Amino acid sequence: MNWDDLNVFLTLARAGKLTAVAKQLDVSHPTVARRVKALEDAIGARLFDRLPDRYVLTEAGEGLLADAEAMERAADSIHRRSAGMTDPAHGTVRISAHEAMTGFLAVHLVRLRHDLQCVEFELSANHMLANLSRREADLLIREQVPDLASLVTRKLGRAAFAIYGHVDMTVSHTRDKLRRMPWVGFDEDHTYMPGQSWMLELLEGAKPAMRVNNWLVLHDAVRGGAGLAVLPCYLGDTDSALRRIGPVLKEVSADQWLLVHRDLRELARVRRVMDALVALFQQQKQLLEGKMGG
Repeated sequence: MNWDDLNVFLTLARAGKLTAVAKQLDVSHPTVARRVKALEDAIGARLFDRLPDRYVLTEAGEGLLADAEAMERAADSIHRRSAGMTDPAHGTVRISAHEAMTGFLAVHLVRLRHDLQCVEFELSANHMLANLSRREADLLIREQVPDLASLVTRKLGRAAFAIYGHVDMTVSHTRDKLRRMPWVGFDEDHTYMPGQSWMLELLEGAKPAMRVNNWLVLHDAVRGGAGLAVLPCYLGDTDSALRRIGPVLKEVSADQWLLVHRDLRELARVRRVMDALVALFQQQKQLLEGKMGG
């Protein structure tokens, strides 16, 4: 039995559509259909009912799913453990964080590299949660902690947020004046981002003048004079093109958590990077907490 066929089966069982599987696995639509058919022929049973709008597992497919997921977990575990089988102190450590935090890390990467010369860094800017079980990343920095027994967490610190506008803007920070200003915020799919609930409450249900889907575009829009926005202080206070409007927003803050899979937490290079990140956040505590601007 071909593992690639099983991988296609698992992905289709979760996604339900050939087009979604083709996009996720970067293969053609006919290739997905062909691999599903090959697996069904090898097993001698139909695994999916082909409905007009999606594929649904049959009883035989449901039975195979549990075994295939067990194989996937075993393969993922081998992949994680293999990370330290050659030289646990040397190699690459992949860090995933949202766009603003990745920018913060990139600024300090020179120091991290100097202190950890045996480690190569990969930074992934993504506000979607990378899968640590599949080693899409070795370390995550996030503001929420998933309830997963496979993860080990360390608190890095707390990030403060404030209102920022272009340096040439003159704005009173009374609520009535702020409400009448143009605002830049996240789109409806990202209203869970820090500061968005506060902004929407201020605007009394009105939508911001411009809506974006990541921190870097939000930052650039404010730099371009599109309006005001709630930004993390470590981003806004270090940009000479911006000025802070008023003090830190006490109602808006976000704990920063470092997440690692339990199978990797004792790997020497991962442990050293974790310790270095904890030290970095402690050194930059004043900036993170918004005590260097305003």
